[in-house]
Amino acid sequence: MAVAAQYATGKRKYAIARAWLSSGSGEMTVNSKPLDQYFPRPSLGTTVQFPLEVAGVLGKYNVQATVSGGGTTGQAGALRHAIARALVTMNPVTRE
Repeated sequence: MAVAAQYATGKRKYAIARAWLSSGSGEMTVNSKPLDQYFPRPSLGTTVQFPLEVAGVLGKYNVQATVSGGGTTGQAGALRHAIARALVTMNPVTRE
């Protein structure tokens, strides 16, 4: 059973991310900025979007996130973790 909206937290080293996923057009905002503006390195954007790609739902969910602590790489990893946890909660089949 899929849920329309979900909240999850993720951590990596000293970084903490809180992510809210809701059905939509695939917009991603981090600390009130677009994803590519908050993480200017393309590799970090790819890291953040990886769970959505693996689950096959890239472009189907809007993500609003807040991150704090750590460096940019740790923040991207924490956000990746939060998105993955939210996806699993929304649809347990994606855990595999």
